Amino acid sequence: MLNVLIKPLNALVERYLPDPFVLVLLLTALVMVAALLLGHVGPAQLLLAWGDGLAGLLSFSMQMMLVLTSGYLLACTQPVRRALDALASRLQSAGSAVVTVTLVAMLASYLNWGFGLVVGAFLAKAVARRVAVDYRLLVASAYSGFVIWHGGLSGSVPLTIATAGHFTADKIGVIGTEQTLFASFNLLIIGLLLLLLPLLNYLLLPKAAEQVLVTPPPEPELDDDSEQRGLDHQRWVNLAAALLGLGYLTLYFYQGGGLNLNSISWLFLFTAMALHGTPARLLAALQQGIQGCSGILLQFPFYAGLMALMVQSGLAAHIAESVVRWSDAQSLPLWAFLSAGLINIFIPSGGGQWAVQGPVMLDAALALGADVPKVAMAVAWGDAWTNLIQPFWALPVLAIAGLKAKDILGFCIMQLLLSGAVIALVLRFF
Repeated sequence: MLNVLIKPLNALVERYLPDPFVLVLLLTALVMVAALLLGHVGPAQLLLAWGDGLAGLLSFSMQMMLVLTSGYLLACTQPVRRALDALASRLQSAGSAVVTVTLVAMLASYLNWGFGLVVGAFLAKAVARRVAVDYRLLVASAYSGFVIWHGGLSGSVPLTIATAGHFTADKIGVIGTEQTLFASFNLLIIGLLLLLLPLLNYLLLPKAAEQVLVTPPPEPELDDDSEQRGLDHQRWVNLAAALLGLGYLTLYFYQGGGLNLNSISWLFLFTAMALHGTPARLLAALQQGIQGCSGILLQFPFYAGLMALMVQSGLAAHIAESVVRWSDAQSLPLWAFLSAGLINIFIPSGGGQWAVQGPVMLDAALALGADVPKVAMAVAWGDAWTNLIQPFWALPVLAIAGLKAKDILGFCIMQLLLSGAVIALVLRFF
């Protein structure tokens, strides 16, 4: 049944879906028109809001580029390549490949979303070199694991409201993670997704004759420079810097520091420095890995401008407020989830979305007597949910895998429907 559905869906997406860069331009135009029609701001103010917002993600863009390149540097070291190949060699069938990649990506994303994106993509490539399996579905399976991130240990909404002095503390105080991340409803969502999403991806496997088989080339071999002279070819240079960095991270984690974009990047980078041996080999790998950052470099500023438009025009708050009018104490978590999924299409940042939507939803939860931690997590899950069809977050995975968004979106739509049903049902009835 699912194969019957996925074939025309993939064909439709592959034919009509524009490049993610064109898509963000279309979304920008749509938001500008909607903002003008609502009449909250004039054309000049709208243009200034968009232009001023273009720089809003520059710091984040650099962090994402570091995650991607440092992950690549680590993945193309000999020990990591052998480990990935060893895991891939244990998989004998297309079904086991899809299920394994999905589970590994989900567990890695539960620990940290940046870690999950990189690990899932590199594992998909390693598996595709050893197992005959539809490469599009394999990469989509790796990306589908990302849906779990906002219910995991790096979720920005639950970690924000668990921090003393957060910007909504005057409304709700500090809410510990035992009421959000480790609440029974959140653990139930995660457990059901861990069970059902790998099963769905297994069922999405096309028939053997219809599979698109791609054997990604191995990461390029780096020349052995051990016989060359000069500091560029001395192992002790890399090793000294790597030990310095890893020593810092040891102290950082010992003193209570957690996994975040920065700590993940440094962990990848310093480990890669130690494993590559010499600076020359590290820099040669960097020249190859940096090519995957072009999408981030070009598209993230336009998404920053789009986010600014949604906030400054009042559109994001208008959507949230409209949803509140339809809700009562029992249904508010469900409507918060659905509205967050919609707003995430235009504001693909968990922290940024919470800053806009959070105060509106919390006021509604307090007024209606709804479960405040559950409403907050509903917004978090809505943000994570529609990432499955938001190219913003797929760019690092696609860059590593060498695919385009339209190659995987047909599968992602099916994953969106299943995960949305699971999350909605738990939020409404559990």
